[in-house]
Amino acid sequence: MSPASQETAGAGRTPVPARPRVPLVSLLAALVAASAVLLGGAGGAEAAGYRYWSFWQGNGTTWEYATQGPSLLRPDDGTVQGFRFAVSEDSGDASQPRRAPDFGAICADTPAKDGSKRVALVIDAGTAADAPGGEEPPALRTACARVAPDASSAEALAAVAKPLRYDSSAMLCAISGYPKSGCGEQVSGDSGSAEPSAPAKTPGDRAGGGEDDGGGPSVGLVVGIGAVLLLGVAAVVQARRRR
Repeated sequence: MSPASQETAGAGRTPVPARPRVPLVSLLAALVAASAVLLGGAGGAEAAGYRYWSFWQGNGTTWEYATQGPSLLRPDDGTVQGFRFAVSEDSGDASQPRRAPDFGAICADTPAKDGSKRVALVIDAGTAADAPGGEEPPALRTACARVAPDASSAEALAAVAKPLRYDSSAMLCAISGYPKSGCGEQVSGDSGSAEPSAPAKTPGDRAGGGEDDGGGPSVGLVVGIGAVLLLGVAAVVQARRRR
């Protein structure tokens, strides 16, 4: 076919519009945005905390989160133990007792006695914001328990702050009857209302060798992010093929 014939034959053809090319930068930006939405949603869902009594040990003038539960720990004579009721996500977020661990001041009126030990206690029921609905937290108080030399922290607490309440897994639920009900329940981050959930881990649970989930991403979140990444890769490959 001559060039003239080709021109004549091609004159009647309708030109096919070129397919629009999607810039790779736009695809990557969309991928990052989708991942951010997933991560942001997960972070909001994990914002809820747990309402429970946390357990502390005095170290000089500061508090340290106890690594054993009060039923396991056997404090030495002259030590200070603290209990704080509050809403927190984990040990790193837990609220400390609002009184310094001063053994001399707390046990000043409780003389030493042979065949016993003294343990100073700071019992802080927290604020109204952390209290269960319809309950008012009792005032912070201190006490000096004089107990047997081999007594546990739980026994020292029982000597000065009855009644105590525990759940079936030996988690401390109430001190001096506060709160009246509930035990380590999950609390909504938005409304502050309690939601049925697995109880928060106590220091004793962590010391028992159980792995702490640390608030890490759930399986569903990982699967969702993986799906977004696969879709993004597929889009990039498809865009390159169209070039």
